[in-house]
Amino acid sequence: MKRVHASTKQLTAPLKRVTALVRRWYGEGPLRLLLLLASFALALYAGVRLLADDWVMVAVWFVGAALLHDLVLVPVYAAADRAVTVLVGGRDGGRRERTMYVRVPAALSLLLLLVWYPLITRQVPRYERSTALPADVFLTRWLLVTAALFAGSALWFAVRAWSAARSASRSGREEGAGRG
Repeated sequence: MKRVHASTKQLTAPLKRVTALVRRWYGEGPLRLLLLLASFALALYAGVRLLADDWVMVAVWFVGAALLHDLVLVPVYAAADRAVTVLVGGRDGGRRERTMYVRVPAALSLLLLLVWYPLITRQVPRYERSTALPADVFLTRWLLVTAALFAGSALWFAVRAWSAARSASRSGREEGAGRG
C-alpha cells in the first residue's frame, strides 16, 4: 500500500509544479489556458473559412464593426448605464448593485435583438415558406421575452430586498434583546 501512495506522490509532484508554474505565469490554471487556446484555434479556423471567399470585404466589415463599437456604441452604453445608475440610485449607496437588475435584462434583450434583428424588423423575404411561421410574430415575441426578462429581474430584486429587510430587522431585534 505504501508503494502505491509513494508512486502517486512521485507522479503528482511534477504535475503540481507545472500547474504552479502555469498559474504564476498565466494567472489561472492550465485547464483555463487550454480552453482559451482551443477557442482561439476554433476562431482562427472559422476566420480562415470565412475569409476564403472575399477576405477584403470581411476585413473591412470587421474593422468597421470594431470602430463602430468602440467609437459610437461604447459611449452610448456608458451614458445609458450612468443614466440608469442615477435613476435607480438611492441614499444608501447601493446604486451599482441595483443597476444590475436593469443592466442584465437590458443586455439580454439587446442581444436577442441583435441576433434576430432581420426577423424582428421583417427584413427577411420568403421566411414564411421555410418555417411555416408568419413574419409578424417575431416582434411580438421579442417584446414578450423582453417584458418577461424585466419582470423576472424586478421579482428577483423584490425578493432580495425583502430578504435583506427581513434579516436586518431580525438582527436589530437580536441586538435589542441582547441589551435588555
